[in-house]
Amino acid sequence: MRGALEAFFRGVWWVPRPGLAVLPLRPLAALYGLLWRRRSRRAVAPVALPVPVLVVGNLVAGGAGKTPTVIALVAGLRQRGWTPGIVSRGHGRAGAAALQTVGPHATAAEVGDEPLLLARRTGAPVVVGRDRVAAARQLLREHPAVDLLVADDGLQHLALPRQAELVVFDERGLGNGLLLPAGPLREPVPQPWPGGRHVLYTNGAPSTPLPGHAARRTLGRAWPLEAWRAGQAQAAVPLAALRERPLLAAAGLAAPEKFFGMLRDAGLRIEPLPLPDHHPFDTLPWAAPGPDVVVTEKDAVKLPPARPDDRPVWVLPLDLAVPDALLDALDAELGRAPPRPTAPPPP
Repeated sequence: MRGALEAFFRGVWWVPRPGLAVLPLRPLAALYGLLWRRRSRRAVAPVALPVPVLVVGNLVAGGAGKTPTVIALVAGLRQRGWTPGIVSRGHGRAGAAALQTVGPHATAAEVGDEPLLLARRTGAPVVVGRDRVAAARQLLREHPAVDLLVADDGLQHLALPRQAELVVFDERGLGNGLLLPAGPLREPVPQPWPGGRHVLYTNGAPSTPLPGHAARRTLGRAWPLEAWRAGQAQAAVPLAALRERPLLAAAGLAAPEKFFGMLRDAGLRIEPLPLPDHHPFDTLPWAAPGPDVVVTEKDAVKLPPARPDDRPVWVLPLDLAVPDALLDALDAELGRAPPRPTAPPPP
């Protein structure tokens, strides 16, 4: 049932213009927009935090590359002298309302797969919680050296103060341009576009009329699973080393077909295995023996320890090179601006 619904919404959301199939959903979209505007008007003024906040998020539902973007932003801003920390909701974790610091022995079930990956890849402190302001305060208490907070997927969290926002789009752009559930928009597109709200296209080219910066995702070197867990960089091999063998590509992502396309573009021979976003991997969705398996890091953090009779598993990082011009603009804005209000609702 879930798979059929996801296929339906993919077919009606990600098209240039709304089709007849969404007509029954338009009243619900109008109600959603009304509730969003009411919520925006009634939002309590954000409580100031002692350090600047950069919010990274989407206008649309589904993945557009936020996690690789946050990883790249933390690295780039650290090079510019900042000491970042990360706050996130921790989607799919148990006890979603509680605050949780992502410690060295945390699991994806406890903190969520994306926060666990962010902590691993960046080395920055990460705290998860539905209340992002409370998560920020806990992080700053535990890590007083942090002088910048990056909020992962916090665009619609209106209680969170922010000096700057970065809205991430992939090649799908705004889809059919309608609000949920008739379209993919989480909020109305602000008119005019607010100052301090930057745009990044992760597919290498603009996919909306909004001016912004472009970056492109690339696949890193292939790591054997246990070497990846141990941080043994010398064990990673070029992707070309996997071209001569059949591969099972498993992906629990919002848009797994993008990962499969990147693998094919790299010359790999794959059998795709799409899985639901945030798939828990409580049991392995493949049987042994069989071809080697390739996964993203987001899925690798949830895999159980390898057994001798398991198929070989390769972990492929998804990297993003954020333009220096965007990093410089954010650096300047974060360093000078007081917290600005969240974007007002459109008239």
